Amino acid sequence: MTLLRSKIFGAALAIAAVGFATVAAQAGDSYMVPAGTPAYIKKAVESPDRSPQQKARDVNRKPAQILAMSGIKPGDNVVEFASFGQYYTTMISSILGPKGTVNMYDLPYTEKRAGAASRAFVAKHPNSHYHVVDYNKIELPKNVDIVYMILYYHDLSIQHIDTAALDKKIYNALKPGGVFFVVDHNARPGSGREDTNKLHRIDPEVIVKEVTAAGFKLAERSNILAHPEDPHTQIVFTPGLRGKTDRTVFKFVKPAD
Repeated sequence: MTLLRSKIFGAALAIAAVGFATVAAQAGDSYMVPAGTPAYIKKAVESPDRSPQQKARDVNRKPAQILAMSGIKPGDNVVEFASFGQYYTTMISSILGPKGTVNMYDLPYTEKRAGAASRAFVAKHPNSHYHVVDYNKIELPKNVDIVYMILYYHDLSIQHIDTAALDKKIYNALKPGGVFFVVDHNARPGSGREDTNKLHRIDPEVIVKEVTAAGFKLAERSNILAHPEDPHTQIVFTPGLRGKTDRTVFKFVKPAD
């Protein structure tokens, strides 16, 4: 890991701690699981297994709606990229239950600050497995139901990952009808990856173009996490902006035929 990457990752974690406290003070328990949400998702979101810091983020991240849109259900075989912090992993593990599995994949640069916590999570959640691996060399399990990549697709190019090759590996890992679920911070429309390294954002159309090139169909695109007041000109870790960036949610599906 380069010194720069280490500093960026460390700063992100430090800012996150401040952000969690700020959101908690402002939002309290204001997030409510929408009526009609599957009971297993509602139970996972409201689980005491989740920390107060994780729950403080719910008002801006809308986890019940996101998980419902992904189609997750008990017993699924799930892959999660960039699982460090276990915000979604905690809920995913709860939903899957003893007959499901979640494989968490993190890049080596996250090991120093997130490895111990991730292994501690696995020790308490027997349906979870943690892997530290170069995504360029990753070998994924087969017959996967859902692959999650939340707020990290933009980081692939920053970390010199071959996105075309990885998208194809994800496609091959999924069973027919399987879902590749992506959420990311929006960059300026038409900017491609121009601001990615500096701001940790990506033009949504880049994601659509690259993922569909691997064979996926875009089944659903949602603005549920949109923040039109976001000018798209600041790094996503900026205090006051963190957690409130303009985001797009994508549900890509591997064709069943």
